[in-house]
Formats: sequence, C-alpha cells, structure tokens
Amino acid sequence: MRLRILGGVGLVAAAALVAGCDSQQPDTAKLTDTKANAAAKVKAGKAAKTKAAAKVKANELGQIPVLMWHRIVPKPQTTDDRSPQQFRADLERLVREDYVPVTAAEMVAGKIDIPAGKHPVVLTFDDSSPSQLTLNEMGVPQKDTAVAILKEVAAKHKGWRPAATFYVTRDMFGKTVREEQAQALLWLKDNGFEIGNHTRDHLNLRGRSQKEVEEQIGTIGKQINSLSYVNPTTIALPYGNQPRNKQWAMRGKQYNHHGAFLAGYTPAPAPFSKSFDAAGIPRIKVMEKKGDCAQFCSAAWLDWLKNNPDMRYTSDGDVSTVAYPKYKTPYLRKSFTTWSLPY
Repeated sequence: MRLRILGGVGLVAAAALVAGCDSQQPDTAKLTDTKANAAAKVKAGKAAKTKAAAKVKANELGQIPVLMWHRIVPKPQTTDDRSPQQFRADLERLVREDYVPVTAAEMVAGKIDIPAGKHPVVLTFDDSSPSQLTLNEMGVPQKDTAVAILKEVAAKHKGWRPAATFYVTRDMFGKTVREEQAQALLWLKDNGFEIGNHTRDHLNLRGRSQKEVEEQIGTIGKQINSLSYVNPTTIALPYGNQPRNKQWAMRGKQYNHHGAFLAGYTPAPAPFSKSFDAAGIPRIKVMEKKGDCAQFCSAAWLDWLKNNPDMRYTSDGDVSTVAYPKYKTPYLRKSFTTWSLPY
C-alpha cells in the first residue's frame, strides 16, 4: 500500500538505486586495459634489461676466481706468504682488470651486487694471522697488514670495495686475551668483512670421525659467536680436504654453513650454474707462474680468464636477475629459472 502511495517517486528511487549499484561495478574494459598496460610495461622493462645485459656481454654463469692468501710479511718464507708489495700488486691487478670483491657468503648466496660489466672476485685469508689484522692502541690497523692495504687500495680507486673473508682458527690474529680477540673480530664485523670458520686447530679433517669433525668446527664457531655475535656461514677446510662425508662440514649440532671452500686449484663455478657444489668450492693460491703455479695459481688463472672472457663471470649490474648468452641456458640451475635473463 505504501509503494502505491509513493507511486512514481518509488520507481524513480528504485531506478536511481539500480543505477548507483551499476556505477559501483568494476569497469571490465578499463580493468582489462590496465592489466594489458601493466603487462606491456613488464615486457618493455625486461626487454630493456636484456638489451643492457647484451651490451656489457653479461655472463652470470661464468667462472669466479676465489683467491687465497695466508701471511702478508716483509720477508716471505714459504710460497704461501706474500710481501706487502706483492699483495698491493695482486690487488692493483684486480682493479685494472675490472674485478670487484664480494665476500664468500655473498657469492654462495648469489648476492653478487656489482656494477654492470665488472667481474666478481672473492678474497679469502686463512689462519687468522697477525699479519692480516693487528690493531694499534687507537684501534686502527697497523701499516702493511692485509686489511690496511685493502683499505689503502680501495681509497685510491673509487667504487672498488674492500670486501674480504677471514677464516679464523683459535690463533685469533695472535691474541690470547678474550677482550683483544673480541676487539679484532668486532673490528672486522664493523668494517664489512666476513668472519668465516677454519676449524679450531687447523686439523686435516680427512679420515676423522663425525664427532671429531663437528668438535673442530663447532667449538671455534661457538667461540666466534661469543666474541662477535656472528655465526659463520662459510668454512674454509684446512688443507682443502673434505671429511669422509662432505656434509659434515656443512651442518652440525652447532653450525649451519652455506658454503665450504677448498684449497685449489681452479676458478669456481657461478652459484647459478649446475656445476656449482656448495660443499666443495675451489679456490686459487695467489702466486706467480712458477713450478706447479705455472698452470694452477692466480697469475696463470687470471691470464686465462682474461684471454677467455666468455668463460668469466661478467655482471649485468642487476642483482635480481641472472643474465647470460642464450647458448648457455643448459648450464643454468633450475632453481634460478625465474631469475633468468638470456639474450
């Protein structure tokens, strides 16, 4: 009865209500157009990235030199030693040949964030020698130690990052007092260096029981954490020897490593490559072409990578993609398919 009294007014109101409801419905054509525009932008963005990668001849499935030093001393006594002058020359060569340091942890995680056209290099130091890091009374690295030279070279070359990984044993850079050990490790942490595990006593792990392996690795890892609040995520195996089960070096009751590094003798596969084995990453001894090093040490391998640029890792400058020539597609690990940018 009430509707009848309202008459035409009721019909008009009803019509307005229907019209209002229709106006709140999504415009299908507009929504489709928006999705198409978004898809076009994504496609155009990928095309631009692909073009940029091709321009710098990016090859993020290429090989990476992981270089290994021990002591930096004025008078080298073994082929593992380098003088400060030799170490400076080692670094200056890397600068000239467009290498930019990343840490071992960054490499194994695939976080290789360096400029387009540059090549990653991993600088590693074994045995926590005082020649690598000694701080003076003011907490400043002593002249001609490894870290002092690294920072000196970086200051000379804008954009060259003084990143490195220091593999620590109980020697702790020659310090026996807990506070001094903490000072050294915290200095490394605060200055962007990685602290890695090198076992407590630098024992050869080959042939040892799982209990012995876990004790050697776990105890030094626990000590590093208690001094610096860092849990090492990579390990350098003494003498480059893996335990009977290589996974023992990766995971134990007190540690969980993402990468285990050997002692030689080749460049390492990229972390995106099918040939990458996180439990056995090769390193290269730093030395000139002499004896076995005529083929297997840093001077020889850096020459080879320079002469075979298609085999060397070259960055596209975008940490979110893995760029490479299309013909290398079969070498990509499937887990990185969504990152891939072939050209």
